[in-house]
Amino acid sequence: MAMRPKAQSNEDRLIGRYFKPLASHPGALGLIDDAATLSPPPGHDLVLTADAIAAGIHFFLDDPADAVARKALRVNLSDLAAKGAKPAGFLLALALPKGTGGPWLKSFTRALGADAKRFGCPLLGGDTVRSPGPLMVSIAAFGTLPRGTMVRRDGARVGDHILVSGTIGDAALGLRLRKTGNAARGWKLSARDRGHLTQRYLVPQPRNALAIAVRKHATAAMDVSDGLAGDLAKLCRASGVAAVVYTARVPLSSATRKALRADGKLLETVLSGGDDYEIVCTVRPARLAAVQAAARAAGVPMTDIGRIVRGSGASFLQANGKSIRFAKASFSHF
Repeated sequence: MAMRPKAQSNEDRLIGRYFKPLASHPGALGLIDDAATLSPPPGHDLVLTADAIAAGIHFFLDDPADAVARKALRVNLSDLAAKGAKPAGFLLALALPKGTGGPWLKSFTRALGADAKRFGCPLLGGDTVRSPGPLMVSIAAFGTLPRGTMVRRDGARVGDHILVSGTIGDAALGLRLRKTGNAARGWKLSARDRGHLTQRYLVPQPRNALAIAVRKHATAAMDVSDGLAGDLAKLCRASGVAAVVYTARVPLSSATRKALRADGKLLETVLSGGDDYEIVCTVRPARLAAVQAAARAAGVPMTDIGRIVRGSGASFLQANGKSIRFAKASFSHF
């Protein structure tokens, strides 16, 4: 007598319906196995990174599913960009609270699939579990680059210029607006300004277009996730050097400039608040023009904000020559 095939579990059906369409890489094996395969091109290294985002900590409980998906993948893509790596694929672990059903998953996976395609980073596999607590999304992302060319944190040298991509502080102010909406009135922001700041917090813009420029020209680099002040200090510790940053040079959006004009005390939040997902890197003087030209060609300018010097720590000097004393230089979970 023939054996009846074992019925699919609800988890199998969920994976088949929502996640299998995202697994376009042949190494994903159509998500029918417990593992995947990924081989870097000959002469290349594999770069690995992992970040998790949790409701109530990294995003709000009422944030739309598509924004949660984009943030989860993009914070990992930002790490790859800062190492000079090209995205190759990712693993996803999703802890779903009871009541998170089909409409949420449909929106989540549609946005995740769109970003996976946009950044060339397909789903390779992962896991889904039911959670009694808040929603959590954990992603491990993989990238490739020519062997031995990964840009580490510990390569900064005395005399290097310090560069940062994009603009700093938008997301931190966007978070402040989400927590205290009436702040916008005091900051004298337009609806467009408020929208810009909140969107920068909601959906990061990873600078993967700069990966090649960083790999070719930077002596050290990392992404700015926990605040420029704190993250630059981490780079300095790893390299055994110090940094001097001139706050007047730090690139700011027009919305952030307006907020600072209304409340100068926000400068500490701008420099230490985090969630920028920009790249901070160091380059030798002879490479400065080349890296800035490459950045302009990629459509993401990089601004020279200071120099690497002997010593330890990162100093942020204001126009009056005084150094900012941060109450808290960066975000920390612990």
